[in-house]
Amino acid sequence: MARGHKAQALFARLGSVCDGVVLKPTCAQGHARTLAAEAVAEGFSTVVAAGGDGTVNEVVNGLVDAADGGLQQARLGILPIGTVNVFARELGIPLNWQAALDVIRGDREVEVDVPYAEFQGAVGREKRSFIQLAGAGWDARTIELTTWEMKKKFGFLAYVFSGLKALGESGHQVTVRTANDSATGQLVLIGNGRYYAGSYPLFHRAANSDGLLDICIFDRFDWGTLPRYTLKFLTNQLFRPGAYTYFQAKEVTLSAATNAGLELEGELVGGLPAHFQMNPNRLRVVVA
Repeated sequence: MARGHKAQALFARLGSVCDGVVLKPTCAQGHARTLAAEAVAEGFSTVVAAGGDGTVNEVVNGLVDAADGGLQQARLGILPIGTVNVFARELGIPLNWQAALDVIRGDREVEVDVPYAEFQGAVGREKRSFIQLAGAGWDARTIELTTWEMKKKFGFLAYVFSGLKALGESGHQVTVRTANDSATGQLVLIGNGRYYAGSYPLFHRAANSDGLLDICIFDRFDWGTLPRYTLKFLTNQLFRPGAYTYFQAKEVTLSAATNAGLELEGELVGGLPAHFQMNPNRLRVVVA
């Protein structure tokens, strides 16, 4: 369970309405990963992430980390109380926590692919799974500039403020390579599902159980391109063919000549170069 006032209030409410449930609040970034792996070892068959996309990502990584096949032993439930909750929106999970709790009490599940990234971490190469989104270039720089305090104070607008600030900087050129294609751009996004930044269907050909990564490369992302990109986003219109490069691949590598960051599920995790591919096992998620 994530930290913050909303999470603490939910913690108190859940204690009064849930029987047979063990509540485990996190105390620091990355703690949910450890708690999820421990929950599998303790024999829990459903592990619920109460938080945003970053908390969900930590719990998924805990299930992947768990000994003796955590993805087979436990399924994921989601109580979406984060800032954007993209993965919950992707699967049609209610954003109201009480309605989401009713979903978790049900029996319906779907299986989704679990890609992972190997990237440059603080102390060397690291490996981390994700289930919705990865980004490099302008997107990762925006995430880097958005603090936890900003998100709590401004909500989604925190990303808008940081994104505008990032536009004022000289952008990184990120090179994308797959087995069959290559391209370079200032913004690179890798999706496992359709949605980006809420419910915008950027990855319109994606299916989170097809074994493929969907890669979008924008060669320019600056003040000149911002107005038309913003209009598309606000009106939920798809980009015209040729506005950006779109690949689908089982594996992809990102690199940059400069010190470009990498984000997974809205959290800055490290930098490039990074290599992406699929875990052999899928994740079971409780859905409506």
